[in-house]
Amino acid sequence: MKDLLSDIRACTLCQPYLLHGVRPIMTAHPHSRIAIIGQAPGRIVHQTGIPWDDKSGERLREWLGVDSATFYDPEIFALIPMGFCYPGTGGSGDLPPRKECAPHWHSRLFEPMKNLELIVLIGTYAQAYYLKGAQKEALTETVRHFDEYLPAYFVLPHPSPRNNIWLKKNSWFGQEVLPFLREKVDSILLS
Repeated sequence: MKDLLSDIRACTLCQPYLLHGVRPIMTAHPHSRIAIIGQAPGRIVHQTGIPWDDKSGERLREWLGVDSATFYDPEIFALIPMGFCYPGTGGSGDLPPRKECAPHWHSRLFEPMKNLELIVLIGTYAQAYYLKGAQKEALTETVRHFDEYLPAYFVLPHPSPRNNIWLKKNSWFGQEVLPFLREKVDSILLS
């Protein structure tokens, strides 16, 4: 795994398409127990080099019910985006993650992680890639039916502050989904 992580951090596969430069950001360990599959690093994460080191990460840790020390322990959480580098900004936010990363690296990353008990799929890109057509037509419905994807996957919307309106419109998420998520994470951490 050490060599694989070095290879990923040295990857230049998407360099011609990345205006802000190549900086693959992720963490994983052979003993990781929960994998978080996100979208792609944002501008702040690109600068710091720390996965989920922004407002989205703060909210995600709150959703999971874990502190920063637990979240950043790679023997507990593997933090793997669909695209490892910051894709830049488009008209309405960050550009989509580059499509090269997941098919090139994900299966190699997951192969040595024999202790994984849960894969959390955040947002439509991760859900489309991993659920392979089993997701609902809209993210809201996929998340509403989260239990259909268990025990392998737990589906979530993106925790970005841009989704505050979605969270207000869908109060069931905080009332029904998040308690179940925290219970699942707690049971893994205690086992």
